[in-house]
Amino acid sequence: MTKSEKKKRLSQIVERLKEIYPDAECALHYGGDPWKLLVMGRLSAQCTDARVNIVCEELFERFPTAESMAYGDTNEIEEIIKPCGLYRMKADNIREASRMLLTDFGGVLPDNMEDLLKLPGVGRKIANLLLGDVFGKEAIVCDTHCIRICGRLGMYPEKEKDPTKIERILRELIDLREGSDFCHRIVFFGREVCTARSPMCESCPLADLCLKREKENGKN
Repeated sequence: MTKSEKKKRLSQIVERLKEIYPDAECALHYGGDPWKLLVMGRLSAQCTDARVNIVCEELFERFPTAESMAYGDTNEIEEIIKPCGLYRMKADNIREASRMLLTDFGGVLPDNMEDLLKLPGVGRKIANLLLGDVFGKEAIVCDTHCIRICGRLGMYPEKEKDPTKIERILRELIDLREGSDFCHRIVFFGREVCTARSPMCESCPLADLCLKREKENGKN
């Protein structure tokens, strides 16, 4: 497909997903608190959002603010978040990020990529999540669902897995005002339909817009 064809197809995909998932909601239940989304975003690395939501019920009950987290007991934080995996590194990250939020940013989450990337454990994926959900800015969250599905749909070669490169590609193809909500919808679509191991291709509502499906049908 040419770039213009990809843009047209992705626009159709965006509209189709709006019909399927009219409410574009973040899968992390952060209750509108930017600091909590920062913490949960870090904990979600190599962990399911569902597990993070469960773990954070206890975590935020024990450490309800950035200040309490920043000066909390590291061992206690580690014990609570252990089910999320990589718990030692994650505990250090969320504790130090909370401290930096207080000391370097006056307790207010920064609203730009450059400053967000200064926070421990924050890469472009989490920064884009924060920029889109908290500040309503243009954002593309390249998580595993987005990377896998947009490759299958034909926006780039399926073998491409570099999230930074994929973010750059998608920014050139999508109406960026739709980017953040699109990424939320693609997560639900990836869990319910276009799963990693057993995608429901026969009943997929995007089958007519999927390059992978087209190629498979062409072989038959």
